[in-house]
Amino acid sequence: MRLEYFQMIDRVVAFDEAALRLEARSTVPAESPVFEGHFPGHPLMPGVLLTETMAQASGYLILGLCRFSHMPFLCGVEKAKFRTFVGPGAPLDITATRLHEGSGYAVTKARIASGGKAICDAELMFRTMPFPDGLGARMREQAASLGLEVEEPQNDA
Repeated sequence: MRLEYFQMIDRVVAFDEAALRLEARSTVPAESPVFEGHFPGHPLMPGVLLTETMAQASGYLILGLCRFSHMPFLCGVEKAKFRTFVGPGAPLDITATRLHEGSGYAVTKARIASGGKAICDAELMFRTMPFPDGLGARMREQAASLGLEVEEPQNDA
């Protein structure tokens, strides 16, 4: 996890297209400027960054399912629940499952656990749009570097 660069996912460990599910792993950094103010003397991973972690796992799921044809943009967070805290060095297991897709939107259910203990979960909504120029290939490279490699769609031409 590289908080300062908003790279929240360390690796994708499973992508199950048939089950519409992705599993990822990450480790909260042992040190980060984020912890200097959240909270002094008692460092905790901010809930907004846990939400971002779930959103990134969901985004990679959507990218894989659409074979990188569209870019997912987070546009809504619902039913978010934070059950406990995580601090520096905590290992995170992240899962994302697509609940709905259509009309340029996708909805996922994402969860984070650490050591088998539930940390948080939420339903996330994404607007899916064509990639801005040049970003599709870069996103495919980034996803591959994390372990998500998806074949490009076959052209019937």
